[in-house]
Amino acid sequence: MASRVNVVADDYGLSPGVSGAIRELIDSGTLTGTGCMTLFPEWLEQSRLLRQLNPESGADIGLHLTLTDFAPLSRWDADKNLPSLPRLLSAAFFQQLNQETIDAELDAQLDRFVAGIGRLPDFIDGHQHVHFLPAVRRWLEARTDRLVHDGRLPWLRGAPLMRFAPDIGMKAKIAFVGLIAAGFDRQMTAAGFPVRGPLVGFYNWKRPGDFFKMIDRLQGKLSKNTVLMCHPGWVDETLIDRDKMILARPTEFNGLRRQYFR
Repeated sequence: MASRVNVVADDYGLSPGVSGAIRELIDSGTLTGTGCMTLFPEWLEQSRLLRQLNPESGADIGLHLTLTDFAPLSRWDADKNLPSLPRLLSAAFFQQLNQETIDAELDAQLDRFVAGIGRLPDFIDGHQHVHFLPAVRRWLEARTDRLVHDGRLPWLRGAPLMRFAPDIGMKAKIAFVGLIAAGFDRQMTAAGFPVRGPLVGFYNWKRPGDFFKMIDRLQGKLSKNTVLMCHPGWVDETLIDRDKMILARPTEFNGLRRQYFR
């Protein structure tokens, strides 16, 4: 793979097992960064462990904005949990998302990030790509003054690349994400945010072995600034309780640990 490809693990904070696996890969120099989910009770402890890593790793620590499925940090229209992805996308499509509600939740997640890490994020992306939604774009544009760290804004994860999709099913998924992301890179660049991309790393995680096939397709074909998203982790009871992506996480961890993609 080309040098300077961003190998970024999603979902730090989702469970202790996921967080521990990501820390090991950062400490070994395998990952260039991780996006943090800050809305879980374990966040402050997991952020403390993340801060203890050797700063010479140079890993970017980002905020993985979350607007689906889990208990919110704010009051979300009196609902116990954030909406499912289909409900969120439907509300976004029909312009039924309340901007103040979105702002309150994302502000709370940002505040929790700062409380845990002690500074603003190096980058921002979204769980299930929610950062591409118009309401989140508006939140980002309205927070440029607040998000400046060391004289610069955090970089954002850009739109996906269709080129390496292996089959029609994955092409359809990437095309759908691309539709949601339409105009994102240009709009956010105009607002002053650095945008890194294109985004790669899509595969059918219900077939964990497809992770290696996906990496094989990328070998030697990525330009610098590309973002390779990944989801390594160790399975624990918390992960099983919270997420459906289970078996693929240790598969990705083992592949990344062997530096399979380098």
